[in-house]
Amino acid sequence: MAKIGVEQSLTNIQQALREKGHDVVELKQEADAKDCEFCVVSGIDSNVMGMQDSTTNASVIEANGLSADEVCQQVENKLQ
Repeated sequence: MAKIGVEQSLTNIQQALREKGHDVVELKQEADAKDCEFCVVSGIDSNVMGMQDSTTNASVIEANGLSADEVCQQVENKLQ
């Protein structure tokens, strides 16, 4: 399964992804995104982690307006 960084505030999404068997890492600082295949962010703040430069090649999923199941589905679709 995938290593996925998820913003701290998205606990329901973290739980749903763990239930699907993914390795979930809380995104607290820039270094947490290292080696992640996906990063899930709330989208509420356009620069939530204070990043100036991209430090990861991970796909970013904006969770704003999506349920935990919809985020899981996006991950599954991108893994195929």
